[in-house]
Amino acid sequence: MIVVSDSSPLIALARVGQLHLLQILFGEVLVPGAVWDEVVQVDRPEVAEILSADWVRVVAVADDSYLLALRTELDRGEAEAISLAADVRADTLLLDERSARQLAVSMGLQVIGVVGVLKLAKQRGFIPEVRPVLDQLVMVLSFRLGKSLYDQTLRDAGEL
Repeated sequence: MIVVSDSSPLIALARVGQLHLLQILFGEVLVPGAVWDEVVQVDRPEVAEILSADWVRVVAVADDSYLLALRTELDRGEAEAISLAADVRADTLLLDERSARQLAVSMGLQVIGVVGVLKLAKQRGFIPEVRPVLDQLVMVLSFRLGKSLYDQTLRDAGEL
């Protein structure tokens, strides 16, 4: 399975001590250089965990007109993540930002975010409950999660 990630899933999951879920669920995770630069900024508390994750592999992205077109609508990391996912024909793209997700889906990419990762981890028995991790994301990161998505996630996970 080929999985590409943007920075927010890596940062969010590392910050709440759940980065390992990506390795358990997907094995190797590919990231473009711009995403790597974002996640390993020195002032982030989760940097050490991400740096030690030898299953996260940085892959160069072709600096072509396709990438340039994506960069007109998205930030550098999101554009490179989408471009890389398309280039390697990724099975899954880990991405949270709404407009970037919509664009990726319109291009035919399979996209899940942090919430989707947590639901998948619960379905496969890797975490007992989604609620405590969601609550931690909201409290620790001020993770933007509307009430309807929160409730729907808990219903999907059998916790509401």
